[in-house]
Amino acid sequence: MGVRGADAVLALHPGSIPVPLGIAGPYPEGSPCAFEVRAFSPEGGRTVEDPVTGSLNASLAQWLLATGRATAPYVASQGTVLGRAGRVYITADERGGVWVGGDVVTCVTGTVEL
Repeated sequence: MGVRGADAVLALHPGSIPVPLGIAGPYPEGSPCAFEVRAFSPEGGRTVEDPVTGSLNASLAQWLLATGRATAPYVASQGTVLGRAGRVYITADERGGVWVGGDVVTCVTGTVEL
């Protein structure tokens, strides 16, 4: 889902949602980030927000680039409302492939024994 601008995305307070929802809005030209992105999903009867979602940004980038709404490379901001400064770096290769990158913080590590 797209809206007119990043400010509208940041102001959004979704109620209960039945399915996952992604939303993006552009920042003004010349801003450090091109888009503000938010991802919501239903969980246990409530709506939760993901601070940074690579898969949403990948599919969003495919659509934005294919429709001419963006040009690569660009930077998307996500997690702002949650107090996070997520930055997702979008690039495209010469064959039209979309690449998603950014810094990560490891929150959980472990092994699985079978």
